Amino acid sequence: LAVGWGSRAVTAWVMFPSGCKLVQSTADCTGRWLSSVPGNLQGDTEELLLDDNTIQVLGNASLCSYHQLRHLSLTKNRLELVESGAFLSSQGLHVLSLADNLLFTNYSLTAAALSALPALRTLDLAGNRLTEDMVSVLVWNMSSLESLSVARNIIMRLDSSVFMNLTQLLELNLEKNYIFEIDQAFEGLQRLKRLNVAYNYLPCVVEFGLTQLRVLNVSNNVIEWFLALEIDDIFELEVLDLSHNRLLFFPVLPRQSKLHSLLLKDNEMSFYQRLPNGTSLADVTVQFLLIDGNSTNITTVSLWDEICHSNLSSLRLLDMSQNQVWYLPEGFLAQMPSLTHLKLNQNCLETFHLSEGDPLGMLTELDLSQNRLAELEVEMGAGDVLPNLQLFNLSTNRLQGLPPGVFTYTRKIATVDLSRNWINLCPQLAVAGEAESPPCVDIRGVETLTHLSLASCGLRGLGGRPFQGTSLMHLDLSDNPQALSRDLEWLQDLALTLQVLSLRNTSLSSTAVDFSTFNSLVRLDLSGNALTVFPISLGILRLRSLDLRDNSLPALPLDMVRTPLGQSLREVYLSRNPYNCCRLGWWDALQRVEGLHIADGWEVTCSYASRTLSPRALPEPILRSCRWQTADLALLYLVLALPTCLTLLVAFAVIFLTLKQKLLKMVKSQCGIPSPY
Repeated sequence: LAVGWGSRAVTAWVMFPSGCKLVQSTADCTGRWLSSVPGNLQGDTEELLLDDNTIQVLGNASLCSYHQLRHLSLTKNRLELVESGAFLSSQGLHVLSLADNLLFTNYSLTAAALSALPALRTLDLAGNRLTEDMVSVLVWNMSSLESLSVARNIIMRLDSSVFMNLTQLLELNLEKNYIFEIDQAFEGLQRLKRLNVAYNYLPCVVEFGLTQLRVLNVSNNVIEWFLALEIDDIFELEVLDLSHNRLLFFPVLPRQSKLHSLLLKDNEMSFYQRLPNGTSLADVTVQFLLIDGNSTNITTVSLWDEICHSNLSSLRLLDMSQNQVWYLPEGFLAQMPSLTHLKLNQNCLETFHLSEGDPLGMLTELDLSQNRLAELEVEMGAGDVLPNLQLFNLSTNRLQGLPPGVFTYTRKIATVDLSRNWINLCPQLAVAGEAESPPCVDIRGVETLTHLSLASCGLRGLGGRPFQGTSLMHLDLSDNPQALSRDLEWLQDLALTLQVLSLRNTSLSSTAVDFSTFNSLVRLDLSGNALTVFPISLGILRLRSLDLRDNSLPALPLDMVRTPLGQSLREVYLSRNPYNCCRLGWWDALQRVEGLHIADGWEVTCSYASRTLSPRALPEPILRSCRWQTADLALLYLVLALPTCLTLLVAFAVIFLTLKQKLLKMVKSQCGIPSPY
């Protein structure tokens, strides 16, 4: 008996000779290399987990000891056969998982066993190499099922006979099969709420009429058309996922539905009411020829007009990213007053117009990145255009500026991404003598803005006070080589709020750059610059992350670990600098700092006599040579000069004693003083 102590309760478990662990009424025998169901577990076991074992047959007597069983999982075994009487003693079983086995070998015998489970609610048959005919046999007498998964099998075609008797089914998972045709297979499933047919080979969905369905996932197929029935019945559909298909047009949706999430990512959609050459296709229609047995129907659909009949008033999420949309038809967004998330990134948009005609009052996220936008049109007299917008992504476009006051109406804007546009920030004051100011982006006074990305914008010599009246916490100025031609005075308005600053690849080389006033900084990126000396002003900051990669630093300060920076730092990047192998005292000191992670430590190298080495394992000869090079030179010179000085002193003394008398007589004769005898 073992007892485990939790935060609020005590849990006891029992270990059996089979290796199974019993926790309350759950027996966990996962991964024990069992070839059969253990029979020595407690009789009141309600949940039995036998995943990742080697069981091949579930015999008639395998579960006879477990009359209270409610949940049985045999996933990832080698199960080929479930004998007809295997579940006779477990009539109360609610959940059965037989996924990733070999049930295709004896599916008809297994079907007889499954039919003896009148209370079964959930059945997982995924990954068993089952065809549609095998599935039909296996679930024929299972009218109590509410959830069925036959994913990852080899189903190709579905008709009305496969799921005929599953009248209580609420959820059906058919993903990752080979389905290319569905012929009224779901018409009898009147209670079906969730249907997953993702990762198959469906070419189209026409005459969609499952009014009771709430969630439909047909992503990752080859669908070119989606056409709902032209009826006035209210569809319960809430989520429709058509992403990663080959849709040519916007889907023809039900006229009345409760749709709140429409996912159309990665298709080939465009609108054709207006073409780039100025022609119009407003009145052009498409005719669908539908052949069903001996009957032939022709359905005529207008390329655009059909969408106008769909009620999208409840739509909150629309993802049309990665398509070929180069414009939005007039009134398109006006149908979606509840929209909160709009993703139009990775399209071909050249302009985007915001006006009172598109009442996006609820929109909180707008992504227009990776388009061809050269202009953002905003009717300044339109009142509150985007009053609730919090995230605005305009990166990777062709913008040179934004309309003046574009953020006037965005009272909640927090994140703006303008990276990879050729723009500049508006200065505080207009330049005298210029007839017309160049286009720019004015963010001054936007108090709610906290995240701003200006990477790769071609910023030049920033000055003035472009951030006056803002409270930015995250600022990305990376990949602007000419942005820092002056000091950081123009950033002083952010000194109290800025927490994350990226100055990667900004040609930063001046050691006079002063970071000392940015006391709130916790993350600083100085990589890809030309720093030859570690900025002294960083020592007083309490950064948690510092990136110094790709600079020209020969060493870091020896006393860095004793500064506030060294005590607060938790992550540092140091690689791709020309460190001197004989000046690695700082490296040893950093290795001893508790809690500090050198994220690229294995990539750090140092140089010695044109050799590139790892500071983690320097050869002993190099270490000895470095000790000589770093010794006290004054003491070395003294040791070398002392023998020479002593030799000269001795030579001078000998000469003086030898010539003493002659020198005295010479001195006296020169001075005219008689010598006493």
